[in-house]
Amino acid sequence: MTRVFSGIKPTGHLTLGNYLGAMRRWAAVDQHQSDALFCIVDLHALTVDHDPARVRRLSRQAATLLLASGLDPQLCTVFVQSHVDEHTRLSYLLECVATDGEMRRMIQYKEKAARERVRGGSVRLSLLTYPVLMAADILAYGTDQVPVGDDQTQHVELARDIAVRFNQRYGHTFVVPRATPPQVAARVMNLQDPTSKMGKSDDSGPGIVYLLDEPDVVRRKIMRAVTDSARDVVYDPEARPGPANLLEILAACTGGNPSELSGVYETYGALKRDTADAVVEVLRPVQERHRELCTDPGFVEGVLRDGAERARAMARPTVDAAYRAIGLLPAAEAEDVGVGAAVPDIGVTA
Repeated sequence: MTRVFSGIKPTGHLTLGNYLGAMRRWAAVDQHQSDALFCIVDLHALTVDHDPARVRRLSRQAATLLLASGLDPQLCTVFVQSHVDEHTRLSYLLECVATDGEMRRMIQYKEKAARERVRGGSVRLSLLTYPVLMAADILAYGTDQVPVGDDQTQHVELARDIAVRFNQRYGHTFVVPRATPPQVAARVMNLQDPTSKMGKSDDSGPGIVYLLDEPDVVRRKIMRAVTDSARDVVYDPEARPGPANLLEILAACTGGNPSELSGVYETYGALKRDTADAVVEVLRPVQERHRELCTDPGFVEGVLRDGAERARAMARPTVDAAYRAIGLLPAAEAEDVGVGAAVPDIGVTA
């Protein structure tokens, strides 16, 4: 079967963008059609200033919401990145293959580093190198496809480049993966700033619909969404990003087409009301299942424990092969040294 890997970073509460752009497809398509792994990539959350207790809370919440969104541990593997040592084992090897120039060209690093320089500060080294860790996340499992939004495609391309380079230098070791972006609502935008992604670590709460927002909160945020001064409803993402964002959200929730839906509405008020209704209905079963899972935390812990065991068993052969290929001496097994066996003289001579 085709192997799929993707992950969620616990840097904030999961949003409508996370769900429409990734999670819903994971549950509806990927876990049924592939050998799928879904990971809470908590190590990536350490690349910026963070509260340790909050990272733990958000990691657990993310795992619970993945299951609430429809992921079935009988059909796929759900686990936490830091529970599987192979991710960090492989990351260093890939750092020895990647280049400084590649890292500094990564868009997210360039943007965040520039913002910190303006403030007179500096980013953490891990922010520069985390795309290599992301490549390790993907390559350790022999991943064929990585379902991601368009903002992460550059990182998957880096993983491809590193895999090809490693294979050429040290022998075929890794499957070369490819990104598979969703067809609709791949990038849900902020309701108050429709030129920016609806990011879970964003501080502008009024522009973000969180998966656990109450229905009245969802309606209020959508009814206050930024549009423009035009009277007609037209789907034009470049010239009119506000209305286009609402139309894409509505299309993603209802299975419609944004361009066709634009011809249905004469006012923004009607568009916003229908979009709010559609979002509330899409989130309702997720929120209900989340409440059920929160009453049984042992179930979630068991899923993560079993998932880590399966993931470790999948990743270890590939990572061990990479260690051998790059030239590292294999560790001796305990049973290879018998009792009373002769020990070679490895003393240093003058």
